[in-house]
Amino acid sequence: MENVMENKNYTEADIQVLEGLEPVRKRPGMYIGSTDERGLHHLVTEVVDNSIDEALAGYCTNIEVMINRDGSVTVVDNGRGIPTGIVPKENKSAVEVVLTKLHAGGKFGGSGYKISGGLHGVGVSCVNALSETLIVEVHQNNKIHHQVYHRGKPEASLAVIGDCTDTGTKVTFYPDPEIFETLVFSYETMRSRIRELAYLNKGLKISIADNREGQEKREDFCYEGGILHFVEQINKNKETLLQTPIYIEQPYKDGVIEIAMQYNDSYNEVIYTYANNINTEEGGTHLEGFKSALTKVINDVGHQANILKDNEKLSGEDVREGLTAVISVKLTEPQFEGQTKTKLGNSEMRTAVAKVLTECFATYLEENPKEARELILKSITAQRAREEARKARELTRRKGALESNSLPGKLADCSNRDPKLCEIYIVEGDSAGGTAKSGRDRRFQAILPLRGKILNVEKARMNRILGSDTIRSMITAFGCGIGDDYDESKLRYNRIICMTDADVDGSHIRILLLTFFFRFMKPLIENGHVYIALPPLYKVTVNKEVHYIYDDDALEEFIASLEGKKYDLQRYKGLGEMNAEQLWETTMDPAKRTLLQVELRDAIEADSIFSMLMGEDVDMRKQFIEENAHLVKNLDV
Repeated sequence: MENVMENKNYTEADIQVLEGLEPVRKRPGMYIGSTDERGLHHLVTEVVDNSIDEALAGYCTNIEVMINRDGSVTVVDNGRGIPTGIVPKENKSAVEVVLTKLHAGGKFGGSGYKISGGLHGVGVSCVNALSETLIVEVHQNNKIHHQVYHRGKPEASLAVIGDCTDTGTKVTFYPDPEIFETLVFSYETMRSRIRELAYLNKGLKISIADNREGQEKREDFCYEGGILHFVEQINKNKETLLQTPIYIEQPYKDGVIEIAMQYNDSYNEVIYTYANNINTEEGGTHLEGFKSALTKVINDVGHQANILKDNEKLSGEDVREGLTAVISVKLTEPQFEGQTKTKLGNSEMRTAVAKVLTECFATYLEENPKEARELILKSITAQRAREEARKARELTRRKGALESNSLPGKLADCSNRDPKLCEIYIVEGDSAGGTAKSGRDRRFQAILPLRGKILNVEKARMNRILGSDTIRSMITAFGCGIGDDYDESKLRYNRIICMTDADVDGSHIRILLLTFFFRFMKPLIENGHVYIALPPLYKVTVNKEVHYIYDDDALEEFIASLEGKKYDLQRYKGLGEMNAEQLWETTMDPAKRTLLQVELRDAIEADSIFSMLMGEDVDMRKQFIEENAHLVKNLDV
């Protein structure tokens, strides 16, 4: 009854109307996803998107992005400039309307832009709302227009401060410390997106510069070949089957369909899809059209060339083995759906992409019979391996080895059954595994010891991977499946922690684990489930007091602070040298340990590095080691 009485006082006075940009400041996560590092970098994307829209409309050829010494970011373009005239209904300049009104701009049903990437985002007005200060400068009609905002509110009206002969827009913003958890921009994160945009908009020059003290660097990106160069970059560390990528470009209504593709000798498929420059990570209709057409064309050519018998048919999985492809569509009214709004839903794109690929790819295979034969034979080999993998799956399931109710014998599971509270340590060797089992907190920490080095999945097909006892143990313990069978809802542990020795062998085992996760369980990394444990390198005893040191610099600093005191120094070469209590205290106790979370900031670069580190090209790997050896501080050979 008390609650009912309280609700009686609910009147019109309780209704809060948030004016202008207040909703953005009140609930920033609704507009930019989060207020962490990802949300911070989303601000840059929103400003750059406006410049990209000018490029898509044919008016901008150059964009510059700068991280300034004072922590702000500046984006400059040579487009037409945001309109500076007065908007009659608002009695304000168009610049001020764009910067202070949600859903205001030239993309919402007007004739300003036929194709816009920014439509997917939340606009520069949200950047303004979430900035402590934003400064806009527009070069237009031979005049320089200038305006300053503080937390979304203009300091004064748009004013002319000088003359010019060029056109364009310059935006500088300072993220608001009241909103964001961090204010430090990552050059690498921004560089990744900017390079991607340069690939997707051929001929457009986009520059990024870091002007912060001690971090000064600058890179220019411009690709006349667009996504064709994108595919070449992805395949740069791989042996390719086609000398140059196949490139297809066809107009579609007011937009365009672009496809670039090339096969390599690996066993993985890498396909990136975009709609209006937005990475459609969940795929969508353009990807569906591509896949169905690819499968049909290769089967048709295989039958016509009498390589495939009438009753033989290759699956989509077979024909995509070793394929690298980029699909980029630009259309007037993109419809995005899916959990993260990164799935294209326009049904007409399925048919349009399939038609374009069918016509162009079939012609290519007819004109290049040698490459066509090689491709079909590779797909047949993939089919046989897939059939072996299917039999291996069925066999292991019959034995119970892949069922969640039959966990691997070496696994010491935790008692808690809530995955969000649980973590599993992947430990190198039975000895360290035994120590970890004794030292852990059994309530939420599981231990899975690995015997020896795991299979290098970069050089293996699925049938060999499923034949590995070590890999099967991990798949079974995690519970979420691999590849196309991956199901996040069945993951049994929120944190998967790689705990290996601090030596060359330990580093090798760690990269083998990460290669497996990246190639076959990528969502584990994308969703932040994978961690690396940092065991101490040294134990220093001073007057019976024990200190654990985690790197050489810290050791040097600590010893210098002792000022002549006697000490005993022990260098840990392996986890097994610690007893259970020490391992818990240094590496497994959540209150004291240090964990490194594995993040996927640049999937393209990650793919390239895994191919180089774990692939067949020894010379390239040797060159990489020689160029980066100076970065290694702690090396125990």
